[in-house]
Amino acid sequence: MTMSDTDKDGLIAKFITTVIGDKRRWRQYKARVKQLPPNYRTAVEAIERYVMHFGPSDSDGAASLFEDVADLFERAAADGTPIREIVGQDPVEFVEALVQNYTKGGYVARERNRLISAIDQAAGEDAGNQDGTV
Repeated sequence: MTMSDTDKDGLIAKFITTVIGDKRRWRQYKARVKQLPPNYRTAVEAIERYVMHFGPSDSDGAASLFEDVADLFERAAADGTPIREIVGQDPVEFVEALVQNYTKGGYVARERNRLISAIDQAAGEDAGNQDGTV
């Protein structure tokens, strides 16, 4: 079976978008962060490190999150908003709330759902058999 030229062009375009598009977005994001005042840049880089470990696992979700963080800190820097007014007293809580908006396909959300489902199933079994037998 052979591919038509149209199919090949589509695959190549998809490959380029996947590989080059994400790199372009990342470079643009990093350039924006570099332009921030030093204390804002330090805060964004700290958020970035944390998100790399606990944030969305899909590249589009992560890129969108980073771009939104850059937007937030650019506006805050322009307005002179203190960093603590942005992230509050608990930066982990701030980032966890932020990440919740971007993790629809991430492994963390998937594992949370698996945990909830397993506990619900176990609790349902416990309700029917108090002695633990099946």
